[in-house]
Amino acid sequence: MKKTLLTLIALSLCTFAMAQWGEEEMSDEPTLRERIFTGGGFGLSFSSYNDFVSVSPLIGYKITPKLAAGVQVQYRYTRYKQITPKISTNDYGISPFVRYNIYSPFFIQAEYEYLNYEFPISTSESIRKQYNSFLAGGGIFQPLGRRAGFYAIALYNFSYRAAGINEVTPYDSPLVLRVGVTAGF
Repeated sequence: MKKTLLTLIALSLCTFAMAQWGEEEMSDEPTLRERIFTGGGFGLSFSSYNDFVSVSPLIGYKITPKLAAGVQVQYRYTRYKQITPKISTNDYGISPFVRYNIYSPFFIQAEYEYLNYEFPISTSESIRKQYNSFLAGGGIFQPLGRRAGFYAIALYNFSYRAAGINEVTPYDSPLVLRVGVTAGF
């Protein structure tokens, strides 16, 4: 459990996300280019237990200066080192989201996450499960110049269910924390 927690903390701190969103001024009749924002995340974690790589591009649309919606696609690769022979797993998913800027720099967010999760059960076998989660919470976005910023968000997974005997789950807790730096295009 301690190694898992340290891996999650390292992943959170190593996340480099690229996106541009906040309460920016929009012209009276904004162009499509003014309304669309892109970005995503990239995470790395290396330990004696496993190696982890995550890529999660996103695209969003500013409906109003305070309200945005979008979708994020994710792919995660994990290589477990303490299993002989070493085993690798691949997870993928999609997360449509809605974000509302309450009062700069604070926002609330709701998202649905579909995750196809692979978990090793032996040295030669893994199981694949599908998870559907509804997450909601709030965060802070602090601009660091015109096209960059720092964000921190805490989401609660309302669909979380602790794993029972002989069950696996991609989450150890209903709380999902994300921290990163954004850089827009």
